[in-house]
Amino acid sequence: PRYRPDWASLDARPLPAWFDRAKVGVFVHWGVFSVPAWGSEWFWWHWQGQHDAAYESFVRRRFPPGTTYAEFAPHFTAHDFQPRQWAQLFQRAGARYVVLTTKHHEGFTNWGSPVSWNWNSVDTGPHRDLVGELGEALRESNLRYGLYHSLMEWFNPLYLADKQNDFKTQSFVLKKTMPELYDLVLKYKPDLIWSDGDWEAPDSYWNSTSFLAWLYNDSPVKDTVVVNDRWGRGCSCRHGGFYNCADKYRPGTLPEHKWEMCSSLDRLSWGYRSNMSLPEVMDEMSVIEELVQTVSLGGNYLLNVGPTKEGVIVPIFQERLLALGRWLDTNGEAIYESQPWRVQVENTTDTVWYTSKGPVVFAIFLLWPRDNVLHLSSPIPSPGTRVTLLGFAGTLEWQIQPGTGMLITLPYMLPSPLPPQSGWVVKLEGVK
Repeated sequence: PRYRPDWASLDARPLPAWFDRAKVGVFVHWGVFSVPAWGSEWFWWHWQGQHDAAYESFVRRRFPPGTTYAEFAPHFTAHDFQPRQWAQLFQRAGARYVVLTTKHHEGFTNWGSPVSWNWNSVDTGPHRDLVGELGEALRESNLRYGLYHSLMEWFNPLYLADKQNDFKTQSFVLKKTMPELYDLVLKYKPDLIWSDGDWEAPDSYWNSTSFLAWLYNDSPVKDTVVVNDRWGRGCSCRHGGFYNCADKYRPGTLPEHKWEMCSSLDRLSWGYRSNMSLPEVMDEMSVIEELVQTVSLGGNYLLNVGPTKEGVIVPIFQERLLALGRWLDTNGEAIYESQPWRVQVENTTDTVWYTSKGPVVFAIFLLWPRDNVLHLSSPIPSPGTRVTLLGFAGTLEWQIQPGTGMLITLPYMLPSPLPPQSGWVVKLEGVK
């Protein structure tokens, strides 16, 4: 069927199955904001939109008088950007898809946009097509490619004029935003479009529904492409493909609609900050907890890194990604292609979460029980129930817990002054 340019029709499109199966993605925030590398990727806005005193004094201390944001662009060099190394790292992290910022709210495009003259990565800065190079490397590694794109640009004169006119005029949309979106789709054939920067204006201003109708009906990716829900004021959590709702969104209970949680390894920013300190970086345990809770509730987990202006993913980020990958090497059976179970979290504790695949149930426990006995109150065992621990050979002994559930005897862990931390999975076959 052809989709009409209205939400009733567009929202009825089935979500391509690859997205729900993938579960794990990596987000990359990279742009001119990686040059000052301070505060956050909203640097320009805090500095010259809000005139935040801390940002103004930072620029005074670090840069010559009269410096403009545009003068940062030549320093966005990407000298050390090796797309194949990035792709290998993301693959080893267990990601099944990667989402790159093609353009943030600053308007600088990471490809040679025909409508972003001299404010793009081919004309200035790296003098490279960053979107294209990363796409090629990801496809070689069999990773799906998502493109983040901001609809608005804080200081674009065309956008500011439309805003002044209460969004009754559309010169910015017709001359800048839409030509770029069509260009991205036709040039790079993305698997996913991660829209953002929509909140100031209604979807009718952005022409979102006509773009999505073209994307679903006639574009080269019409059968495979997935989009999120940020297509105009009030669309979030209501319209589009999968829902993001809000950054770092955590629903308390199982949502009816497919969703994604985006989170950042640097707890304070999405873009790289040169003054980031260790306590501000998520530890391995926090990453695994977020992943497990998200997937148990039917979501995908999109974990962000901010590379440096040279294109380096700093070692602490690499270390965290590789730790996630090692965990998934052992426990990925409970994550990829899984479905939410009838119970998502153990009612007696928030440290045991469930996923399922057909008749098989996975109980993921985030804390190792002190007495090496795991108590599960939700699964109903049968005489033929078989229990295994992912990453451990052989079956585990279990017994019926009087009253409700099962007691599972776990393998003996070597004594250590610290409780082991990172999450384990018992696989339950033959339970209800």
